[in-house]
Amino acid sequence: MISHAHPLARAWLVVGLLWFVALLNYLDRVMITTMRGSLVEAIPMTDAQFGLLTSAFLWVYAVLSPFAGFMADRFSRSRVILWSLLAWSALTWLTGHAKTFEQLIVARALMGVSEATYIPAALALIADYHRGSTRSLATGVHMTGIGVGSGLGGLGGWLAERYGWSYAFTLFGIIGIVYAVLLLFVLRDAPREEAEVPAPTAKKHGAGFVEALVSLFGSGTFLLMLVFWGLLGMTGWAVVGWMPTYLNEQFHLSQGAAGLSATGYLQGASLVGFLVGGGWADRWSRTNPRARILVPVIGLCLAAPGVLIAAKTSLLPVAIAGLMLYGLARVFTDSNMMPILCMVCDPRYRATGYGVLNMFSCAIGGLAIYAGGALRDAHVNVSNLFLWSAVSLLVCAGLVFLVKPKRAEAAS
Repeated sequence: MISHAHPLARAWLVVGLLWFVALLNYLDRVMITTMRGSLVEAIPMTDAQFGLLTSAFLWVYAVLSPFAGFMADRFSRSRVILWSLLAWSALTWLTGHAKTFEQLIVARALMGVSEATYIPAALALIADYHRGSTRSLATGVHMTGIGVGSGLGGLGGWLAERYGWSYAFTLFGIIGIVYAVLLLFVLRDAPREEAEVPAPTAKKHGAGFVEALVSLFGSGTFLLMLVFWGLLGMTGWAVVGWMPTYLNEQFHLSQGAAGLSATGYLQGASLVGFLVGGGWADRWSRTNPRARILVPVIGLCLAAPGVLIAAKTSLLPVAIAGLMLYGLARVFTDSNMMPILCMVCDPRYRATGYGVLNMFSCAIGGLAIYAGGALRDAHVNVSNLFLWSAVSLLVCAGLVFLVKPKRAEAAS
């Protein structure tokens, strides 16, 4: 049991348990983007409507994220994670039984409600268990679960070609429900002596949601991070949402091959990037308090030409190489975002802060995906969306470089 493990072993066990939850979180949300042909054949819809399936999820996810983060700050983080997994897995199963576009979009919107509570709670729980020189690496290891889940999203298109579009939703919904039952017995909050500010502390001090928002938005650094994370979300969801379709049409790949190419190679590189970005930042932070800021800056400057190459080349191997460069370097930021947040905001409001960042990121990301569908309906090449994404990555690098950590927390 976790409660009897050595503190460091227990901390890494929590990361391991959450790794599979993160995998399911992104697999369940991404796989719909890789089965467009099968889905549209079964339930006719325009490209804008197809894009709206992901946009609706993201917009609901965005609106609920601040409240979801506050729940993780005020109540048990582990219980919030458990119920989130159980709810979205049930909705994934339900999605596979939809018969109309209206039923599909309602199921996707409800999934946004249930999935919104996971990431803020999980990253805050990891920050509770991991302090100092393991925080970025622990976050990065957890994020590899997101990378694997996104990469396996290509299975959606592959399974849809062979067994019908609903098969994958039914299968992975059942897997998530079973895993939620397992977590009920093994996942726990960090012991009070190991967490800087355990979840119950916020409740004890009577911290309210408005108080948390006042604290966060009273910081100019947090506002800077809000703009940065929003732009980064736009680029990330534009690539995830429309790259499978782009490769399918640009290089005449099958639906399954395009989905696996768009997600598999990119996320394979991201797995390395999560670990490199986290480990590098932890090691460098021993001598440079801005290391967890500078590593993402370097990564974003490398990611921009990667997505540009993928969008402009006429050679599939070159496009894949560009996607891999983007995937490798872009995620340096993901390994360090919660550690940066720990450096700039009140420890009581970490999950709430991440929820607010997620809200802005996903709202803009949803607009980017919908814009891609609208561009296609207007017969505009969707590669233009990727060109704008490359520019946005460079702007993001400049914004994150301006983040100033609080001196007292820079090495925590």
